[in-house]
Amino acid sequence: MTTHSAPWPTGTPAWADITVPDLDRAVDFYGALLGWTFERGGPEVGGYTQAFVGGRRVAGLGEPVGEDPAPPSAWCVYLATDDLAATTDAVTAAGGEVLLPGMEIAGFGAMGIFVDVTGAVFGGWQPGEHTGWDVVDEPGAMVWTEVMSHDHAASLAFYRHVFGYTVDDMSGPGFTYTSVGLDGQTVAGIGAYSDKVDPATPAAWTIYFGTSDTDASAERVVELGGTVMSAPSDTPYGRMSIVTGPFGEVFALISGGPVVA
Repeated sequence: MTTHSAPWPTGTPAWADITVPDLDRAVDFYGALLGWTFERGGPEVGGYTQAFVGGRRVAGLGEPVGEDPAPPSAWCVYLATDDLAATTDAVTAAGGEVLLPGMEIAGFGAMGIFVDVTGAVFGGWQPGEHTGWDVVDEPGAMVWTEVMSHDHAASLAFYRHVFGYTVDDMSGPGFTYTSVGLDGQTVAGIGAYSDKVDPATPAAWTIYFGTSDTDASAERVVELGGTVMSAPSDTPYGRMSIVTGPFGEVFALISGGPVVA
């Protein structure tokens, strides 16, 4: 995909970032794994670091600021909004919670952090100068995002209320999964954990990063200090693997197959 410089439509995944206890180690890990280059921000943004592929923004990384103890490291997916206050109201009206009320980020835009009705954390991003990621569907960039929970019906109802998604039921024997869309464009997935998943597993959003070779990337994850949770396997959407980074953060790798975002 060519560079995308315009704001993403409301409800579309537009950005992802992670807070880590050791930024240098994170830069080394993701730079080597995904080919990212980095630009560290100044004190006005707490040293927030942006990652790039081919000069185009793909993700953000930062260290905890004033939180003791710091929260566990986890990728946060931000859904675009052209009115963060209205989205915040919709989240609470649908039974969600506000973890971080809307706040301006040095002219770049405004962010809020929310919890849906099943306990999954996600962000809202109202763009200013920063419109979100500049490219998707390429190695090193976001290819897909999905939220999984133990209550698919509640999760689906929540996000439809907040963002007005259309739905395409992709469920089959042994699994429940719905892709959601806006104006005819599929933007994300909402699924249910299988019965084999520990009931204590929290609901969560997962980001899939593209790679040219999932098997080689999964091996590289281990070499760099991460782990492979789900070995590479073929699916109708490409060859994918679920892995963790050096701080236990979960994400997915995918290569080949049709574009899924």
